[in-house]
Amino acid sequence: MFPEALSNLSLTARRLRSKTRPGLILAVVSMLFCALPTLFAQDQTQTPPQDSGKPKQEVPAEAGGPTDNLGPYAIPKKNPEEAPPPAAPKPETAKKVEGIPDYSIKVNVPLVNVDVMVTAKSNGQFIPGLKKENFRIFEDGSPQQVQDFTVTKAPITAVLLVEFANTNYTFMVQALQASYAFVNSLKKDDWVAVTYFDMNPHILTDFTQDKKALYGALNQLRIPAFSETNLFDALYDTLDRLDRIEGRKYVILVTTGVDTFSKITYDQALKKVKATKDVTIFPISVGFIVREYCDSHPGGCRYSHGFGIPVGHMDYLQGDNELRTFASMTGGRAYFPRFEGELPEMYGDISTDIRNQYSLTYHPTNSKLDGTYRKLKVQVVAPDGGPLKVKDQKGKDVKIEVVSRDGYTAKHTVD
Repeated sequence: MFPEALSNLSLTARRLRSKTRPGLILAVVSMLFCALPTLFAQDQTQTPPQDSGKPKQEVPAEAGGPTDNLGPYAIPKKNPEEAPPPAAPKPETAKKVEGIPDYSIKVNVPLVNVDVMVTAKSNGQFIPGLKKENFRIFEDGSPQQVQDFTVTKAPITAVLLVEFANTNYTFMVQALQASYAFVNSLKKDDWVAVTYFDMNPHILTDFTQDKKALYGALNQLRIPAFSETNLFDALYDTLDRLDRIEGRKYVILVTTGVDTFSKITYDQALKKVKATKDVTIFPISVGFIVREYCDSHPGGCRYSHGFGIPVGHMDYLQGDNELRTFASMTGGRAYFPRFEGELPEMYGDISTDIRNQYSLTYHPTNSKLDGTYRKLKVQVVAPDGGPLKVKDQKGKDVKIEVVSRDGYTAKHTVD
């Protein structure tokens, strides 16, 4: 319609140009241009809408907002007469009875964890393949029921506690040799701290997995300051710090076993060892050459600790007995190497012991929280209750050794 109007306008203009005067022509052209919008609107009104093929929606009477030929696009208003959905029912609560106060029940069920090493008595190798039925646990002579049983092989958390005092050059050299050998045996996921002691314990580095940091800590041990070897004080302080750490911990104690001037007595040190949970001590004795010299020269042994106190054969024997006691009470093992070449194999045995062990858990029949010390005994038997027979690769019978802690101290609750 619009193109035809333009064509008719042009034809009319040519006719008027030929028959009329120019002023009249301009007036007619102006009138035609004014009529164009009306013609265009009529053309738009007469054009029928295209059908999209979709069904048309009926506009509900109660719908609000504008609509078009495609249907409503406003949200219908809610019917005020329609009832709201019912609310969810509230859970029933216990009715309070008058005269009866509110109370709650709390039950503390003790749980005891015992780590057990089962090795061949001849070479100290770990005995694998044991089951839950192979273990018997006795607490103060009463049999206990094993609730949980696992074979653990995990990274270790250990403190290397080294004796380094101004006593004898041989002692210092052998202590460093044993310490470096232990660091060499560590794995990448192990956490180790280094502490040395003379008159007081000194922390060289906190727990770390960096071997370079451990080597750097040991490299600081060059010139000793004091000649005292306060073993009991250092061990007490180390156990006190480890008591704040969760999980199984180990103390690698490198020492001659001789204590000179500790404020803590041997009995107090034993009491601390008994009260500390989840700690195993592996003592490493040093000074074999000096001991041999003292044995062969009973009257001429001039080696001393502390304020010139001479140390003889009996002092070393007493120290050996103390180290064995610390080890047996915590489920560890004491080592007495004679030569430096024994250290790698010795630490290999320790690594095998602490990375491969049986972990037993039980609820004690004596559930009293009275803070008493309770003796433990672990036996390894056959599934039928008879003696367990283990054979080596050649088919020969192998005697086994069961190592576990001697006991534990129960928690103490004051009523």
